Amino acid sequence: MLCQDRAFQLYLDRRKRAKFGMTESTLPDGTHNQDDARDWLCAACQIQSRAELDHNSTAAATFRRIRQRFQKWKQTRGVKP
Repeated sequence: MLCQDRAFQLYLDRRKRAKFGMTESTLPDGTHNQDDARDWLCAACQIQSRAELDHNSTAAATFRRIRQRFQKWKQTRGVKP
């Protein structure tokens, strides 16, 4: 699952730093863990459980956009899976 992917957790670290103008010393790589990723994903998709992605088309579309942005981020930065 996406939330278990260390590269996705790194993506969230770097995304948050960029969004809020933070430095790596303020928010180092490795800050987000699997639970943080799950919480972030649920909040971003406006769901309580990832199981809702199977039944909520709006949340599923949001999830697909997130996954596409993450894949693009990995490709442009040469991040290994």
